[in-house]
Amino acid sequence: MTATHPTQPTQPTHRESAKQQWASGLTIFGAVMLTIAGLLGIFRGIMAIAKDDVFVTTPNYVFQFDLTGWGWVHLILGAVAVGVSFGLFQAATWARVSGVAIAGLIIIANFLSLPYYPVWSVVVIAFSGFIIWALCVVKREDYASY
Repeated sequence: MTATHPTQPTQPTHRESAKQQWASGLTIFGAVMLTIAGLLGIFRGIMAIAKDDVFVTTPNYVFQFDLTGWGWVHLILGAVAVGVSFGLFQAATWARVSGVAIAGLIIIANFLSLPYYPVWSVVVIAFSGFIIWALCVVKREDYASY
């Protein structure tokens, strides 16, 4: 009798499982960060819609909009970000692509509204950069295997 040996190992190797753990961990990190960024965007939007005097008014700003308009922009982006983060918790590929796109839009919106809330805008821009990094650093095959 001859024993047949499978060509593929039945259990994942240590290297494969470590890659899967990193992929899973970074995706969850991105999902949590996107949830937080979305909630902060929702709160910032509500704050701008309800009470404009919290923000700095800057005369002669190129991208000048009504603060209520900026509030709606941040509120909508925040709501979409929270929705996409639920897809990231389910490891959906569409959510990963959408998460990068939404984080990019959050960066643009915060850059354009920089004079109204400067320090906070810079913090959220950095926050969104980490989200994009976490969602882009994982390879497709590592992401699909967990």
